Amino acid sequence: MIESLLVANRGEIARRIIRTAKRLGVRAIAVHSEADADLPFVVEADEAVCVGPANPAQSYRNTEAILAAARSTGAQAIHPGYGFLSENADFARTVEASGLIWVGPGADAISAMGDKINARNLMAAAGVPVAPGTTEPAADLAAAAAAANEIGYPVMVKAAAGGGGMGMGVAADEAALRTEYDKVRSFAERMFGDGSVLIERYFPRVRHVEVQILGLADGRVVALGERECSVQRRNQKLVEESPSPAVSPELRSRLLAAAVRAGEAVHYRNAGTVECLLVPRQRDFKGDGSGVDEFFFLEMNTRLQVEHPVTELVYGLDLVEQQLRVAAGLAPTFDPDALTPRGHAIELRINAEDPKRFLPGPGAIRTWVEPTGEGVRVDSGYVAGNTVTPFYDSLMAKLIVHGASRTEAIERARATVAAFEITGPKQNLPFFAELLENGEFTSGDYDTAIVSRMR
Repeated sequence: MIESLLVANRGEIARRIIRTAKRLGVRAIAVHSEADADLPFVVEADEAVCVGPANPAQSYRNTEAILAAARSTGAQAIHPGYGFLSENADFARTVEASGLIWVGPGADAISAMGDKINARNLMAAAGVPVAPGTTEPAADLAAAAAAANEIGYPVMVKAAAGGGGMGMGVAADEAALRTEYDKVRSFAERMFGDGSVLIERYFPRVRHVEVQILGLADGRVVALGERECSVQRRNQKLVEESPSPAVSPELRSRLLAAAVRAGEAVHYRNAGTVECLLVPRQRDFKGDGSGVDEFFFLEMNTRLQVEHPVTELVYGLDLVEQQLRVAAGLAPTFDPDALTPRGHAIELRINAEDPKRFLPGPGAIRTWVEPTGEGVRVDSGYVAGNTVTPFYDSLMAKLIVHGASRTEAIERARATVAAFEITGPKQNLPFFAELLENGEFTSGDYDTAIVSRMR
């Protein structure tokens, strides 16, 4: 096992990785910005190094400072968490060239999946379903319009180098396409340094379902079930659950097999997620539950996902432990041929934001009381007395519940939302209280527009 691990991240995910590292007897090293000096992940690490001011470009994305911290502390490996440098192929290569262990997929896999057009083409070649779309960047508006006419409106206009729900727009006709193409291209050049644009079929009613994969040290790729991620605002997830209430055993078999093929196509190692759009077809409702759903590859996230805890609770695994074992060349702690899911898990992302308009609302935390009890887990980045600053993502904590059934998990989620006390910054607990009573959500028959219908 790795003996010392530098966590190149912050907040709840850094704290969560540090927790597993310490349980395994691995020396945990934190890096932090000046703004985060008093957060729990810094205090709980065995050693901590300040790598710069609040601006992420000068701290959490400062590769030179992070590598210098690794050298000065004698770190053996680097875990990037999610966001920041986690999907930066150049950083992964630099880490390994420095003689350190990179806890994540290989740089080639990150590069291959980092460009959405290249990823689509690779997946299509591997027999993974992809939505109708362009196989090369739309070089200009004329090319985008020609592609949209061939695909059929409405279309999604996407930044090829984008991620995290950013750099996307929907066009219902050519007039809207002109606006969205310029907007997405400009945003992509500014945010990602790459203005390449992809045109893809847009499905007005769709569900967002993803599969957790793990590429093992022996070369095998295994699928650890699916997660439903359709409760979103601004194309960004708020709630995840596993298993998906929309996925039948037959569809699950096809989804997981496609995800494994996707991983094998890029010789995937370590943890990753294959994200798909699930498009309901017309059901015949003969009383036997029959009906077929179509799914398409959306993208592959070459890192640990925010929502990984729901998979951990359903499968009884610690995915960070499995990541460390793969990186060290060790076998997993479970039998890949005997994976048995149990029960149902739901994760709620507790953000410092207005529960109606979802606008950020940072501030000092006066009260922070986490719920406890059977089947309840809270992965948090803050405690009372800390301040949620405006410099980073608004995620404060993840509230995860597990029950024997979806009904039990929802009941447990209602109780824990009511018991979670936060005062100071704005927070979205009232939204979750509303969602958990929403008939569309509780029925399981919802899609990515559920939040807009609630507002």
